[in-house]
Amino acid sequence: MLIMLLVFFPMLGAAAAWFTGRREDRAELRDILVIDTAVIEFVLSFALLRGRHVFSIPDILGSGLYFAADGFRAGYGVITAFLWAGAAIFGKEYFAHEPEGLNRYWFFFLVTLGATQGVMLSADLMTAFVFFEILSFTSFTWVIHEQTREAIRAAYTYLFIAVIGGLVLFLGLLLIRHSAGTLTFSKLREAAAGAKEQGWLRAGFLCVLFGFGCKAGMVPVHVWLPKAHPAAPSPASALLSGILTKVGVYGILMTASTAMYADAGCGVCVLVLGAATMLHGAVLALFSVNLKRTLACSSMSQIGFILTGIGMLMVNRAAGSAEGEALAAAGIVLHMMNHSLIKLTLFLAAGVVVMNLHSLDLNEIRGWGRKKGTLKAAFALGALGISGVPLFNGYLSKTMLHESIVSGIEACRELGGMMDRSFALTEGAEAVSGNLSPAPGWLPSLAGWLSGLEGLFLFAGGCTFAYMLKLFLCIFVEKNADPDRQTRYDRNPACMNRVSTAVIFGSSLLMPLLGQPSVSLGIARALTGFTGDYAEQLSEFAAFSPENLKGGAISLAIGALLYGLFIKRVLYGRTAGYRNLWPAWLDLEEGVYRPLLTRVLPFLFGSLMSLFGENRLTAPLSKGILFAGTVIGRALDCSLDFLAMLLRKTVFREVKVRGRKERTPDLLGVLREETRQAAVPILQNFSFALMMTCIGILLILGVLIFYVVQGVR
Repeated sequence: MLIMLLVFFPMLGAAAAWFTGRREDRAELRDILVIDTAVIEFVLSFALLRGRHVFSIPDILGSGLYFAADGFRAGYGVITAFLWAGAAIFGKEYFAHEPEGLNRYWFFFLVTLGATQGVMLSADLMTAFVFFEILSFTSFTWVIHEQTREAIRAAYTYLFIAVIGGLVLFLGLLLIRHSAGTLTFSKLREAAAGAKEQGWLRAGFLCVLFGFGCKAGMVPVHVWLPKAHPAAPSPASALLSGILTKVGVYGILMTASTAMYADAGCGVCVLVLGAATMLHGAVLALFSVNLKRTLACSSMSQIGFILTGIGMLMVNRAAGSAEGEALAAAGIVLHMMNHSLIKLTLFLAAGVVVMNLHSLDLNEIRGWGRKKGTLKAAFALGALGISGVPLFNGYLSKTMLHESIVSGIEACRELGGMMDRSFALTEGAEAVSGNLSPAPGWLPSLAGWLSGLEGLFLFAGGCTFAYMLKLFLCIFVEKNADPDRQTRYDRNPACMNRVSTAVIFGSSLLMPLLGQPSVSLGIARALTGFTGDYAEQLSEFAAFSPENLKGGAISLAIGALLYGLFIKRVLYGRTAGYRNLWPAWLDLEEGVYRPLLTRVLPFLFGSLMSLFGENRLTAPLSKGILFAGTVIGRALDCSLDFLAMLLRKTVFREVKVRGRKERTPDLLGVLREETRQAAVPILQNFSFALMMTCIGILLILGVLIFYVVQGVR
């Protein structure tokens, strides 16, 4: 019953807030209602920490909805509610001078809270999928809330990636259920281990990795993240970065730790994608000159750290390293928690900058915080935490992830030595498979690659320190290039009210508190549920041993060098200030994805249809496909127009131009132009939307046909 309350109570609160806020004279009451709902949710979530809670709705959506709260899920339910409460309280001041669209924003704010709790407390993949799709559409309104041209374009990209990710994720769930016979987390590990069709199981996991990776901001489906976070309001950005990306990570983690727990091949796949995400996000943050974009790219990099930990969890399990497995699991859950709390502090601090200056450009906000001691201290604590400085929370979780890589290297080398000795004694490979664990024969050769991954891990950690140092010094230490502007900045040290100060500074105090090993290790044991050997391995972790301190010192030294030799000498000019030298042609969305989906694929598909048309046997099929495509295309065209009209009459009804931000002169004209641009490719026969929709439909039909054929046999 408690779980039902946590999932559906915010949705009821959303409806109440919507009807209350329809009258302008009740806007204050609506805001209080939203805050009270979020705070009550936070208080109720603590009851999850006692015992194990289950809840089910069996007669809905065919297979039913099933929830459970214990260990990790219960702990993250509390963290989710905490971040929502903080964002709601700060949002009251943030939106004080921006009343337009708030009724819509607060409604979807609370609905997304309920949907997020639904994912985090899900007991099976299908339940997680249902609420995952709900929050994908409700959080879309956060990205488009500002309603500038950039926000609308970022929201379209966000929604497009979410829809494609949902289609692929659904396909993955069907494949896993076909192979293992269940999607329930508590049964999936045993069922997957006994599955005969391991190939289908791996294919399903890769689809799940892609689908949840879209929400997590994983390379190469990360293109929405650096654009959506800056476009959304700062309280929403804190939740997009702190929680909604973790929804994707949650799905990947739960699937990897059950269905594919000891699959080294899939573990290496996650490692490669995690390493690419970790490095790419860090480099993008180094080059960025926009405060919130830098923090968004930082989130992408930290997600890469967590994905690397998931990969090491699978590899260490396959290699038989209990120590590495325990450290990876603890590092994953702690870094997820730490990153959520850190980004709440940092994005709300960025929101204070936006409230006062209405700008995010580093050259314009440079020197603004020199006289703002409380905000400076809060931002510094968050920066120290995410940079992995000892005595702060990020150091412990990153050190655990780093040590899991080291343990994996040692386990792979030891496994290679065992294989060599076994070959020398038996002179044959058959005895090896009988005497050793069923680890793949190529696993020992992974040790060298993992050594390179360790270096990449330390370098990415150094990048984190470098770009956070850039932000802190720019905003709170350096002086603005314009002396008159700097005088105005220093004149008024007050930048937020007491309530917002309590939220931001109070959350920042968690960084040194969670940086104490006794506190974090206790939380890690509770979240992972480790007992026996795993708990012993975790208790033996020496956070401040010389070896671990050496790894942290190497990362910090790399960061200091990057700041002094690269940021200050290459990315900073005395006259131009901070410069974004990242090449525009490296933008994957504009340089690769859009041209590929709007030009290349339609051309190839058209050529293929022409080729089929030359064959008398295939001509009816090709004509049928073209006819179906035309019908679907026209339907999509009409639906887009209808959707635009519906949005203008409901969600975006009577939108006023805000005075504090630059707005396009005709908002409806912008919406019509964006809709026209989306519809034109459809009118030209093959648009990227039509192509991807058809691909998704064909994939689902293919799976259904496969089921029918299997049933006939």
